[in-house]
Amino acid sequence: MKSEYMLSRRGFCLCCIGAAGLAATGGWMSPREAYAEARGLVSLIKDSAAKSAIATHKLRNGITILEGSGGNVAVLGGKDGTVMVDAGISVSRKQMTKALAEVSPEPVTHLINTHWHFDHADGNAWIGSGGAKIIAHQNTRKHLSQVQRVEDWDYNFLPVEKSGEPQHVFSKEHALDLNGEKLALKYYGPAHTDGDISVMFGEADVLHVGDTYWNGIYPFIDYSTGGSIDGMIAACEANLSASTDKTIIIPGHGKPVSSRSELREFRDMLVAIRENVAKLKRQGRSRDEAVEAKPTAAFDSKWGNFVIDPGFFTRLVYEGV
Repeated sequence: MKSEYMLSRRGFCLCCIGAAGLAATGGWMSPREAYAEARGLVSLIKDSAAKSAIATHKLRNGITILEGSGGNVAVLGGKDGTVMVDAGISVSRKQMTKALAEVSPEPVTHLINTHWHFDHADGNAWIGSGGAKIIAHQNTRKHLSQVQRVEDWDYNFLPVEKSGEPQHVFSKEHALDLNGEKLALKYYGPAHTDGDISVMFGEADVLHVGDTYWNGIYPFIDYSTGGSIDGMIAACEANLSASTDKTIIIPGHGKPVSSRSELREFRDMLVAIRENVAKLKRQGRSRDEAVEAKPTAAFDSKWGNFVIDPGFFTRLVYEGV
């Protein structure tokens, strides 16, 4: 369907509800309806990913973005094998395998997880079973190796298969030299979760920032595993410091090819809404009263038209101020 294609092309499959949602509602579910059906949402996302096409975006120095299986995936092929940043959702294996083969004939030898969420790491098991070395922050392995609940999704995630657990973890920084690129992996501190990292491809000047940046849409913040609005803002500052106007920035969701100026606009939006919500909270407003005050109104036309709607985002910010 054209609607489903357009939604998936915007890079966040939470909104691609699929056949089950259609059957229940007679049409595309709104963001509020989707979250009202939270317990079944993850299954519906996976159903959508199973049939979504993978779009490719070629950058420079042989780096390609694969869009359509959860978060935006970066791929670099070469003599050292194929390197991936994030793995998407496992039900996309058929489409992802085809897309990876078109990028490089080499097997996947290294997989880097920007954080633990299923739309970025659910594909770990099948990629890891092929022999890839999986690298992540130590908190990402912790969340992937145990039952992990996300309250805002009303969902308990089971541990990944052993083949999908990161074998190499780090606490602050890690460096790799692969396929002519020096890769710098850096931990932000708690941001979107408590395990987010950035990946800089040094020679190409391409920076993958995972879900610390959602291009053109309000972001999800996972307080269940250590995320916070202040951490998101701090991650934006770190990303701005690590980039220049020539840097290509890959967000976790939204339009997959971005820039420092777009990231700065995202940061400014977070800062302004945080202050608006904090002011309401200082005045003694309840969470629902804060939502009714519409503290995001100045930004909703640009940022509020996706699965994290203005009310939901206000509630997320309220929790963290």
